[in-house]
Amino acid sequence: MLLIGGFLYFSEGFTFKSEHPLLIVLGGFVLFFSFSFFLIQYQNEYYIFSKVKALYDAFYPDGIPLSKELLKRDAQSLTKSIQEFAKESKLEIELLKGKENYRKEFIGNLAHELKTPLFTVESYILTLADGAAEDEVLREKYLQKAAQGVDRLNHIVTDLDLITKFEAGITSIETKRFNLYALIEEVMGLLEIRAQEKNIELLFDKPIGLDELWVFADRKRISQVITNLVVNSLKYGVSGGTTEVSIGVLSKQKILVRIIDNGRGIEEEHIPRLFERFYRVDKARNRDEGGSGLGLAIVKHLIEAHQEKIYVQSTFGVGSEFSFSLSKTK
Repeated sequence: MLLIGGFLYFSEGFTFKSEHPLLIVLGGFVLFFSFSFFLIQYQNEYYIFSKVKALYDAFYPDGIPLSKELLKRDAQSLTKSIQEFAKESKLEIELLKGKENYRKEFIGNLAHELKTPLFTVESYILTLADGAAEDEVLREKYLQKAAQGVDRLNHIVTDLDLITKFEAGITSIETKRFNLYALIEEVMGLLEIRAQEKNIELLFDKPIGLDELWVFADRKRISQVITNLVVNSLKYGVSGGTTEVSIGVLSKQKILVRIIDNGRGIEEEHIPRLFERFYRVDKARNRDEGGSGLGLAIVKHLIEAHQEKIYVQSTFGVGSEFSFSLSKTK
């Protein structure tokens, strides 16, 4: 490159030798780069052309003439196919890397979720085995604590098994006609004590004078969905706050079940990952409150199994709304 620039600079026939020496060197660089680029491109095309020709020589019947235009067209087609294959392979590799990172994170979270109750059970049983069992009060207390740890382990395994079955298509839903209002009141009654312990008011915004709203779905699974969403709302609620269930209208055939609270809300960066297994916004606080960490993941699978949609809106410091669609029936 510098040799070319120097040659142009000292050449007697070059009129700009004394006025623009840097421009001359830059011009030499451009010439050198352009020449190299076209040379490499030509070598690549010639290589592909020669390979295509070799294939034709090997498989084409003898005596049939081959035109350069045919070989050139096939060589260009092969080049395009290779470029598309490389692009698709790059996207596939990136997707596999993302899945690998998710797998590693999932295994780490699963190990952490299982380790906590296992450590609890082990600690109390070892304490009892070391002599605490002789104290009747301690024995009763530690056995209850160990039983709670076993219940949590059982809850995690059961929820994981449910999600796995839905993902594999083994478990199906059993749809039938039922009164959604009656189901919501049933769930609210079961969670009333839990809400009182959190000092959160449970509300059901049911239209006055209407006691029936018939939908077509799996009653047991929809009960599980509403329960999980209300429990999640109570976890993230604030003392003195509210959790409200209401019904909206999407169309003549669709309604929207809404669970709204005025709790802490969720920061925007967490929202896309809310329905991942074991994903927790506030990991330390929610593990202290128990649960399997699979509640929202189960909700997503159950709603998708109904061929319905689930939505989430949240403003940090203001509150959150989780909602899902259902099909109405007469």
